[in-house]
Amino acid sequence: VQLQASGGGLVQAGGSLRLSCAGSRRTFGDYVMGWFRQAPGKEREFVAAINWRGSWADYADFAKGRFTISRDNAKNTVYLQMNSLKREDTAVYYCARNNGGIYNRAAGYDYWGQGTQVTVSS
Repeated sequence: VQLQASGGGLVQAGGSLRLSCAGSRRTFGDYVMGWFRQAPGKEREFVAAINWRGSWADYADFAKGRFTISRDNAKNTVYLQMNSLKREDTAVYYCARNNGGIYNRAAGYDYWGQGTQVTVSS
């Protein structure tokens, strides 16, 4: 089971990035998928999650109104559109597959991508 995250990079504050996370059909299935992030010296934190139909999604408070999670099951890909980026959004972003656990806790996920670095400059 593999998840491959991509789309990170260096962007100026106020800019946008779109992260992608691709996997196999077996990986995605009908699972909830989530995005987390981890900044240097900080714990991994929840960003957003989406159910397999795409009919439900939830966001961390800092992401509401700026980030949008979506998925294309035909492509076995989940996305994170990030707008109005701030310096404090700088982190490594990870996608992960929920294992039926609490969706906004890292312990609720069993498979993780390798992470993609997002750096926001002022």
